[in-house]
Amino acid sequence: MTGEGVEISGETVEAELAGLVLRELYEMAGAGLPVQPADVDRAVEILSRNRRSSLKQLFTTPVHVSSKGKAIFPKTANQRAYVDAIGEHDVVFAIGPAGTGQTYLAMAAAVSRLLSGQFSRIVLTRPAVEAGERLGFLPGDLAEKVNPYLRPLYDALNDMVGFDKAAQMVERDVVEVAPLAFMRGRTLNNAFVILDEAQNTTREQMKMFLTRLGFDSQAVITGDITQVDIPAGEVSGLRDAQKVLAGIADIAFVDFDESDVVRHPLVRRIIGAYEKADAGRDSGRRDRKRSR
Repeated sequence: MTGEGVEISGETVEAELAGLVLRELYEMAGAGLPVQPADVDRAVEILSRNRRSSLKQLFTTPVHVSSKGKAIFPKTANQRAYVDAIGEHDVVFAIGPAGTGQTYLAMAAAVSRLLSGQFSRIVLTRPAVEAGERLGFLPGDLAEKVNPYLRPLYDALNDMVGFDKAAQMVERDVVEVAPLAFMRGRTLNNAFVILDEAQNTTREQMKMFLTRLGFDSQAVITGDITQVDIPAGEVSGLRDAQKVLAGIADIAFVDFDESDVVRHPLVRRIIGAYEKADAGRDSGRRDRKRSR
């Protein structure tokens, strides 16, 4: 490196990629965007997949600015595609592993649109299904019993607008957080509706939820079809919707994978290891069936 530039040496393909990454990161920094060490890894990953990607274009438009002045940006190409899909479609399905920002970005989009007056309320829901555990009897009234299932949605809301304002919005019913069972028989007008953990819906519950959508409303459905906790023999409503609703205009499906995980770097490797193990088991089952 000299006072006027950077000299890159190495194999041609890798050197070209390194140069492209540096140029894109310099362009982001020149636009006033903070560049963190983790952004370098993401830049390499994104540009390795598509040399024509523009990091500046991907990351310069925030989804929302939190109450603390923190701008929330998509961090991967799939996250950018997800945010764009929310802006262009009335119903969006986000399918992929935990940690890919599906719920958080949907919440950011919902809060941004609520505060701008595009919607009059936000409805957050998820099925009250235990993740492989039996929690037993929970004390308190109905709201206190279901709150543990809805805690991640409250956490995201608190992060967007602050604890006091979030509590005020919930108290005034501007933001409603409820288990999926409470949606039956309702029509949701002028609302941004988020269904989280949708892999734990049944086919009937998914149909019920989607038909709640009223005038001037939008729905985002998130879930991970590799972490289904409904009883064995039940069909996941999310997996079923992938087949039933494919090709319907104004319904978008966005797929995430371990490269979109924005948690601790080790989480990506953990997800990849489990996917590899699951693929091996599925292959073994097919081999046993053929040998019978």
